[in-house]
Amino acid sequence: MTARPNDDVDTIRQQDLRHHFHPFTDFSTFKEAGSMVFTGAEGAYLTDGEGRRYLDGIGGLWCVNIGYGRDEMAEAMAAQARRMVYYSSFGHHTSVPAAQLAAKLAELAPGTLNHVFYGSGGSMANDTAVRMIHFYFNRLGRPAKKKIITRHDGYHGSTYLTMSMTGVAFDHIGFDLVAEGLIHRVSSPNTYRRPEGMTEAEFLEALVDEFRGKIEELGPENVAAFFAEPIQGAGGVIVPPPGYHGRMAAVCRDHGVLYVADEVVTAFGRLGHFFASESVFGMVPDMITTAKGLSSAYAPLAATILTDEIYDVLSEPQAEGAMFTHGFTYSGHPVCCAAGLKNIEIMEREDLCGHVRDLGPYFETRLAGLADLPLVGDVRGSHFMLCVENVADKQTKALLDPGLAIGRRIAAECQARGVLVRPIAHLNVLSPPLTLTRPQVDELVDVLGASIRAVADGLAREGVRLN
Repeated sequence: MTARPNDDVDTIRQQDLRHHFHPFTDFSTFKEAGSMVFTGAEGAYLTDGEGRRYLDGIGGLWCVNIGYGRDEMAEAMAAQARRMVYYSSFGHHTSVPAAQLAAKLAELAPGTLNHVFYGSGGSMANDTAVRMIHFYFNRLGRPAKKKIITRHDGYHGSTYLTMSMTGVAFDHIGFDLVAEGLIHRVSSPNTYRRPEGMTEAEFLEALVDEFRGKIEELGPENVAAFFAEPIQGAGGVIVPPPGYHGRMAAVCRDHGVLYVADEVVTAFGRLGHFFASESVFGMVPDMITTAKGLSSAYAPLAATILTDEIYDVLSEPQAEGAMFTHGFTYSGHPVCCAAGLKNIEIMEREDLCGHVRDLGPYFETRLAGLADLPLVGDVRGSHFMLCVENVADKQTKALLDPGLAIGRRIAAECQARGVLVRPIAHLNVLSPPLTLTRPQVDELVDVLGASIRAVADGLAREGVRLN
């Protein structure tokens, strides 16, 4: 029997369907459709098992910043694996790349953020930040200072604690939340959804007043930290009104609350800088959490970066002889840290941050040109972190019936045309590799526009009214 070219892919698809439990999966469709099998990638493109090529408008998952198929990344990781694949960083042990990368991150981070704790993903980085903050206030003799404030539509991870910190309601369906009484939320700084008749400046004042009121309601003596993404990612690419982060940071300082910038997405070039907090938003947080672009997804790597002031308290020996008992088997994994070092080297050598600053405004302008299309209520974001919000009524901003799965429909049309975009409910998110060229930006936007038109036409045929 002559084998068909896709026989192996068919086998992989069946193995995957039967045995691979996927994260963030809609099982109502997965068990019937199965997985799309990718077999190769180069630059900004992925190839599936049938040999079809797709422009990756998602960057893997906000993370393949330097693009796919970088031989020197593979070589750097292999060289470290041959030299020393692993030893624990617990206690008084380190490796060359772990120490070198920590020094490099301290050089790149703003202010006195000079101390790096490693993990394997953004969830782990944020979970670590909470444990550190609680330990910090315990060491200061303020054990009641434990409560954490986050925001509606904020995303901070998928561990039990960090998903409880996450304010994306859809992600909580069917699951329990832990730490009742520990996590509290304030409003998302979503200017598109601000109250009717309110200016952006008035909206900013309302957000700041709400935050100050929440701290005072809970008692400043009980509030430990505020966690905020510079731009909210999975919650809808929410860009806050100008001055927001600086104002919120000032409220934190006034009440002795630590400000944690969740830069899991925004760091390492996505907004045109290695870190966005100071360079884009003009404030220096007490901690920065990061992952994703830190290694451009060539290896799992995350970092929790903290100031000298916090480190000095955490590192003070405990009188009773206890240790700082937090860490993970793969904290500071040498191969992962070697990937992080090489990733930063490539970004600096090719000035990818400069490239994003140059091309980003063009990307924004091209995407903004879709605003007049049917379905499109809002186009927002910054540089290589962008989003289209689809609505039923442009005037009222009313959403379509969730059962219509509008974001997924548009993404499917894009995929059929050779482009991958991310559907999140009624949204379509773009976070491509930072190496994208102007023609590739045009391809991405043109395909997304054609796909929105196709879906709008299909809805009209189904009798769905759009205004």
